[in-house]
Amino acid sequence: MHAPVLVLKDSLKRESGTKVHHANIQASKAVADIIRTTLGPRSMLKMLLDASGGIVVTNDGNAILRELDIAHPAAKSMIELSRTQDEEVGDGTTSVIVLGKILVTGEMLHVAEDFIDKNYHPTVICRAYNKALEDAVAVLDKIAMPIDAKDRATMLGLVKSCIGTKFTSQFGDLIADLAIDATTTVGVDLGQGLRDVDIKKYIKVEKVPGGQLEDSRVLKGVMFNKDVVAPGKMRRKIVNPRIILLDSPLEYKKGENQTNAELVKEEDWAVLLKIEEEYIENLCMQILKFKPDLVITEKGLSDLACHYLSKAGVSAIRRLRKTDNNRIAKACGAVIVNRPDELQESDVGTGAGLFEVKKIGDEFFAFIVDCKDPKACTVLLRGASKDLLNEVERNLQDAMSVARNIIKNPKLVPGGGATELTVSATLKQKSSSIEGIEKWPYEAAAIAFEAIPRTLAQNCGVNVIRTMTALQGKHANGENAWVGIDGNTGAITDMKEQKIWDAYNVKAQTFKTAIEAACMLLRIDDIVSGIKKKQAPGAGQAPSKPKIETEADADGEQILPD
Repeated sequence: MHAPVLVLKDSLKRESGTKVHHANIQASKAVADIIRTTLGPRSMLKMLLDASGGIVVTNDGNAILRELDIAHPAAKSMIELSRTQDEEVGDGTTSVIVLGKILVTGEMLHVAEDFIDKNYHPTVICRAYNKALEDAVAVLDKIAMPIDAKDRATMLGLVKSCIGTKFTSQFGDLIADLAIDATTTVGVDLGQGLRDVDIKKYIKVEKVPGGQLEDSRVLKGVMFNKDVVAPGKMRRKIVNPRIILLDSPLEYKKGENQTNAELVKEEDWAVLLKIEEEYIENLCMQILKFKPDLVITEKGLSDLACHYLSKAGVSAIRRLRKTDNNRIAKACGAVIVNRPDELQESDVGTGAGLFEVKKIGDEFFAFIVDCKDPKACTVLLRGASKDLLNEVERNLQDAMSVARNIIKNPKLVPGGGATELTVSATLKQKSSSIEGIEKWPYEAAAIAFEAIPRTLAQNCGVNVIRTMTALQGKHANGENAWVGIDGNTGAITDMKEQKIWDAYNVKAQTFKTAIEAACMLLRIDDIVSGIKKKQAPGAGQAPSKPKIETEADADGEQILPD
């Protein structure tokens, strides 16, 4: 007998073969079970305590998974996928996606478990799954129905059905209206009938506690949490203001670090001060040449500059965030200028109808509203408490994403599990024509798609087996692809009449990520854990002293990474 050879260190743990497959499948099923109950309008809420003791109550699958701290590597990768999904399409319904994706992935892996027990090779299973994916997307293309993104009523129904499962659905059309207003405002035509909507950059959600939810609205312009520099002397309300946006300080430039000036004569001191004053006066005069009513800068603004501006009847706001400044530029058509001496008439923003500073609660907010053709906007949310506003904001983000998806790709598929059932029925029929060993995993993939309608039925509390059998019967002969489950009552209805829709690209994305995730996890056959970070040779356990670099090392290579 040869002595055993140790390749891995003792501290490393290695699992391989079917053991790994089973562990991964178990882990992803566990993740799917956590958020299974959050699908559909009759969904349950999850209460999460975060590290700092705060509480999050939500049924948004993505928010739940974000808060969870998970140890198992396979489960972690599923959660990563749900994140990318949310960024990519950022759908509404409890991130149907996440859900759909995780449920379908969980289900796909669940059905794959049997095949692994029968010694199927994972690659065979993956091949069958990918075939199923192609056919599923083909089915989607077939049942998708184009709509007109400019038709407000259709859009409203759509966004409403997507956020119908959310907390804010009890306020009727409120959130859907806000979302559609905001996204249509900032939409940019790219030509060839394409529109692009940048939600992150140009839509700002301002949450102001107080008032009622019904007071929330989309401003035709922007608001930000700032007051004018000298409230007594500067106007707080200007109609049709000329706005200049600066990215430079309106104060005398100070030395970088300690600057010593030796003054021999007493008069020199006065000269020095005079130079400073003249410098600032020049800056202000260059700005005042353009007769602005409002000057906004991202940097500081000295008292003297404030004096010159207020004397000329110009209101000023200082230290504004860069992102806010960009939004103002988009809203009123101004150009942000880096140096006052480079100002041109074309840089002055004249698109705004009203500048006004209002006091809400005990804070001042500046509004630049009634803009002619704003390409940025602020959604002002009012509500009783911080928690309520946070949840409303989450719902609004989802609603805006839905609206954006439809504007980008105006095609619809039925919701309420109808799409999945149609896909499932078609795949079942096709599976009989597939030859060889791949037939069984292909059929199993078809059955896995039923996870979504089944979960919907479970969450409504109806008899799951009966409902599913009835639905499968209706879909098997392919007479109506639009039959699904009404999430509120659990009844079997036509989704077209109920106006329950999903955006096409959201569904397609769900299927793609779900199957890709399942394949990825199935192809893992070895997990090596316990790998420590490599320590530099000679670095013992004792904490090493911080290395202080002198000027001589500045040319050394270690500072400049390649």
